[in-house]
Amino acid sequence: MKISIERGTLLKAVGQAQSVVERRNTIPILANVLIEAEGDSVSFRATDLDIEVVDRAPAMVERAGATTVSAVMLHEIVRKLPDGALIVLSEDAASGRLTVAAGRSTFSLATLPREDFPVMASSEYSSNFAAPAPVLRRLFDKAKFAISTEETRYYLNGVYMHVSTGEDGPVLRCVATDGHRLARIDAPLPEGAQGMPGVIVPRKTVNELRKLLDDDSATIAVSVSETKVRFATPAISLTSKVIDGTFPDYTRVIPTGNTRRLEVDASEFAKAVDRVATVSSERSRAVKLSLDEDRLVLSVNAPDSGAAEEELAVAYGDERLEIGFNAKYLLEIASQVDRENAVFLFNSSADPTLMREGNDTSAIYVVMPMRV
Repeated sequence: MKISIERGTLLKAVGQAQSVVERRNTIPILANVLIEAEGDSVSFRATDLDIEVVDRAPAMVERAGATTVSAVMLHEIVRKLPDGALIVLSEDAASGRLTVAAGRSTFSLATLPREDFPVMASSEYSSNFAAPAPVLRRLFDKAKFAISTEETRYYLNGVYMHVSTGEDGPVLRCVATDGHRLARIDAPLPEGAQGMPGVIVPRKTVNELRKLLDDDSATIAVSVSETKVRFATPAISLTSKVIDGTFPDYTRVIPTGNTRRLEVDASEFAKAVDRVATVSSERSRAVKLSLDEDRLVLSVNAPDSGAAEEELAVAYGDERLEIGFNAKYLLEIASQVDRENAVFLFNSSADPTLMREGNDTSAIYVVMPMRV
């Protein structure tokens, strides 16, 4: 195999591949990227046995062929080469080495046989549909902060993507929760997604998927089966196993009778929470919200380090209320708001609180209060 490829193109392709590779693994081949050159393109394939990413890039292919080489090592080399360099990758099968040459730099890397590289078994996808990248980006970006990190509740370690019914009809919905907070985001249902099985997309896959969704003009082909999900653009495809478990009935924890309404500038609110939380040594310290007519006082009382208080002008017309929240949870939820105002709906100091952006119900968040 011998190919010539531009440094920026190679860096992008290898960067996507090496991020999937697990740094610590007991199977040496899993640390490698499979490079396959044919025609006028080259593909880079990496897997950790749960996720597989394939990135195709244009290249001048002198000799077709395939080999595997350390993904992290190749990425580091390409990253340190000068911008705009033309990189030549040539494999010598006899010595089992891949030569990486650019300008006056030459590197010789150990390879492993391509035959040993595990390729994820193909799956019959029961649902296939396409969605614009910004739509999927919003669904996953706004939900992922609420993914649980508790390994024991493995069925909460991802984003539950499924078809549901919103206020205006069927929607594609993403939900994540860790038991303390919940995010539920809706988008219009794409054509072809009607019979899609609900799947739990693992946290690592959600993070890898983010790289595919940066291009606002891209359309993502989504394929779903009971066991796998695939997201693809013409250049990159990301295939992942889904979490084998049942996502709990999240609708039961979304409050419907919360009537006390607080409207506040989301950005000012987040900054104020961040400021008062500074005095608490632990990030989980409760921030107390004291609500009175058109007035909100945020306060933190940390006996070992001090106290802080800040007042905000808000729109609130209900009876007086005092309620406490984990400062980190409040900040994460407030930072999801794209519009100017956040609307909080309370019931009592012991009940879950609902938050949304203005009157938009396509993205809602639930957060459990803390005792203060």
